[in-house]
Amino acid sequence: QVHIVESGGGLVQPGGSMTLSCAASGSIWNVYRMAWYRQPPGQQRELVAEIKSDDVPTYAHSVRGRFTLSRGNAPNTLSLQMNSLKAEDSAVYYCKIEGILGPPPTDAFNVWGQGTQVTVSS
Repeated sequence: QVHIVESGGGLVQPGGSMTLSCAASGSIWNVYRMAWYRQPPGQQRELVAEIKSDDVPTYAHSVRGRFTLSRGNAPNTLSLQMNSLKAEDSAVYYCKIEGILGPPPTDAFNVWGQGTQVTVSS
């Protein structure tokens, strides 16, 4: 009922930049949280950045000052601008969206994107 399409990702050199985008579609009444997570090889998935209904993005300590999370111009879209990338930023990045199905408003949902690989290497 709700689908997420992620774009961006790929190979970038250390110090470079990359933008990830996420768009949700389907029977969406309201979105109250959008977030990017990442999972490095052999490690657990971790929260990178999130934005809730107050529109104030919050960031993991490891990316603060380098990554910028913003809502897109279209409804239910999200972008993650990543600057000054480091090798340790290499991971599969996942978009997650939480909200309410509708109209009319019914059940809550939380949906993950399929993931996109980001590799930072020279």
